[in-house]
Parts: sequence; C-alpha cells; structure tokens
Amino acid sequence: MKKYFSPLYLLFIVIITVQAQQDTESQLKALGIELPAMGPPMGNYVKYVHSGNLVFLSGHGPTGEEFNGKVGIDLTMEEGYNAARSTAINLLATLKTAVGDLNRVKRIVKVTGMVNSAPDFYEQPKVVNGCSDLLTAVFGDKGKHARAAVGMASLPGNIAVEIEMIVEVEE
Repeated sequence: MKKYFSPLYLLFIVIITVQAQQDTESQLKALGIELPAMGPPMGNYVKYVHSGNLVFLSGHGPTGEEFNGKVGIDLTMEEGYNAARSTAINLLATLKTAVGDLNRVKRIVKVTGMVNSAPDFYEQPKVVNGCSDLLTAVFGDKGKHARAAVGMASLPGNIAVEIEMIVEVEE
C-alpha cells in the first residue's frame, strides 16, 4: 500500500521541526540574552573537551569588573548571583561554539560553582543559583543538573565566581 502525505501535513511537520530547532535560541532571545564572542583561553588549556556525547567546559568567570571581589565583603549575595548568571551566559557561548547548536543539548549534567567569598559567608549555593536558574530558564527540565557550590579563599583575577559544567549532547 502506497503512503500519501498531503502537502498540508508535510508543511505541518516542517513547521514543528523548525520550531523545535529554534526553541533554545528563541528562549535566549525571550530572556534578552545575546551570547558574547568568546576569546582564547587564558593559559595552556582548552575551553572545552568533547568526548563521546559529553562536553566538559573549563571554568569560566563573569564578564565585567563589577563582578570582581569577594562575595560578603566587596559584593552582596545578589551581586554574586548576577556574577553567576553572567558566568552561565559565558558558558553557553562556549557551549554553542563546541556543539554548533544549543538545541543539541540533551541535558546539563553537572555544574561546579566556586565562589570567591568572605570566610564568614555561607550562602554559596544561593550565589550559584544565578547559574542554575538561568540554565533551567533556557533549557527547562534539561537544564536541571547535579551541582556543587563551594567557597574559595580567592579566584583568578579576583573574579567573584568561577563555574565549570558538564553537558550531554545529542549525537
């Protein structure tokens, strides 16, 4: 028996496919996020390693000098949260370079957030929520991940936050 698909049905399939491919980009646009161009690494390492269906992203920091300093001394918890959000945007820019299309993301697997914080500051998880909240806003359930949020005595360049990430992608 010969199968026949009407032109209207085929158009519907094309529209659904195009919409599915644009979901991540549309979500970024809806959030008012434009991914920055990423520069080269600051040392003898690479910004990402693609191994099988996993992408390991090196530690990234936020963009802007307003995100320098220790959270709990130089920056408030809210400013630290915004630093983590800025860092997530930088991670997404590198991820897009690594995989070509953010719609290939199957799952954000793990996020490790390091917070340059005062010795008596204990809200590191709330700071790293700036990254986690953005990833969930962009990817929905695929953005929910395992996570560590730890305090550090200092970070390179006195940045407030450094975050690394592991992502599973579609082949």
